[in-house]
Amino acid sequence: MTVHEPARDINVRAEVDILVVGGGPSGVMAAYAAARTGKHKVMLLESRGFLGGNLTIGLPILAFLGPKGNQVIKGEPQHFIDRLRARGAAGPHKPCKNHMSLTIIDSEEAKNVCAEMMEEAGVEVLMYVFCCGVLKDGDRVKGVIIESKCGREAILAKTVIDCTGDGDVAFRAGVECHKGDAEGGMQPPTLMYQMRGVKMQELRDAIVKHPDVYDMDVMPPEQFVSGHFITVGLRKQILQAQADGLDIPVSRTILITGLKPDEIWVNMTRVSGTDSTDPASYTRCELTAHKQMKDVTEYLRRYVPGFEDATVEKVAPFTGIRESRVIVGKYVLTAEDILSMKHFDDVVVVAGYPVDIHHAKGGDCTMLFTADAYDIPYRVLVPEKVESLLVAGRCSSMNHEAMAGTRVMSTCMALGEAAGTAARLALEAGVQPSAVDIPSLQSALRANGAYLG
Repeated sequence: MTVHEPARDINVRAEVDILVVGGGPSGVMAAYAAARTGKHKVMLLESRGFLGGNLTIGLPILAFLGPKGNQVIKGEPQHFIDRLRARGAAGPHKPCKNHMSLTIIDSEEAKNVCAEMMEEAGVEVLMYVFCCGVLKDGDRVKGVIIESKCGREAILAKTVIDCTGDGDVAFRAGVECHKGDAEGGMQPPTLMYQMRGVKMQELRDAIVKHPDVYDMDVMPPEQFVSGHFITVGLRKQILQAQADGLDIPVSRTILITGLKPDEIWVNMTRVSGTDSTDPASYTRCELTAHKQMKDVTEYLRRYVPGFEDATVEKVAPFTGIRESRVIVGKYVLTAEDILSMKHFDDVVVVAGYPVDIHHAKGGDCTMLFTADAYDIPYRVLVPEKVESLLVAGRCSSMNHEAMAGTRVMSTCMALGEAAGTAARLALEAGVQPSAVDIPSLQSALRANGAYLG
């Protein structure tokens, strides 16, 4: 069944030079990079009541360091960490055999820093709005239509950067998009939550002194002696809990230390079959994940040392999505590109996170490691047939396997900086973002501290 929605004129809320849609890790970096010279009017749209996206849900930022231990993500993402560290809200980039490195951050301070950066750069922020349509003139995007409690309104822009994670703008603009693997299966999402009262030394001692019992998949026990850590393992404990009747949706125990000495973030809910572009599916995911927390928490208290008296302190404000739409751009990055550590003349990001595929079915994961970092070319940000639009973050142009490596926040932040810088330079040169001068873009990124190899 369908109904007819009458045509109507809608109010133009704003006209800007660069419009960034989505205020997560890539969007904040894109808006800041576009606005930091003060030459252009930049606006950032966000559907929630805070900025930061996945920076705010209790995750560490992975892979600022590459496989050889050198820092590969620098530039504006590192400046963001510097801001957090100045207020005691971020740890060091600690090397990790499984994740290259982890950087623990305070999720609440991340919101504050994101907002302060936008104010500092003069970015106009508009929250509580959804992009529900795109305005085009031929193959050029002219702006977007938003929906809010004010109704429908238009925002006109010379350039739009899609940092929605789900490719919402690109999809509505007619850019070819794909989801998932050959069967459409997407990596399942996770609702993070925080526990306090964990006896951290007991957990460390169990892993370090009894690795035969409390096994880690690939990480050596000495990695857990001191400092922040992520556990990925304790498979035997999960099998025992499942045999005892607990419904644990994953095969491995993934725990992440927080900044406080008794704080652990739990990365163990998993809702397979979720499509975050379908509100009914996403709703089912949220409700199911909250139910899963009960058995996961019971498992930790009964089978994992140090959790006997731990309590749930905080639940993330939304379920974190690993995968949904990706666009088809001027170049589609592949897992072969990552695993062969391919170099590109139009490199704008050097990344080091492995191909990390959480299986669409079942509770396990496949990780494919590289010997060194790899390039991401500018062309993955540029849609194949639509102009005046860039797409940054996990919805950039990558296949299912490659996106499993590039989806982490450090890489998405760097992609956002590249997109925002490119949009600014294209306006200054009077060309489309697809025609921006690559050496000039690379020079601008390097001038802000980015590492391009």
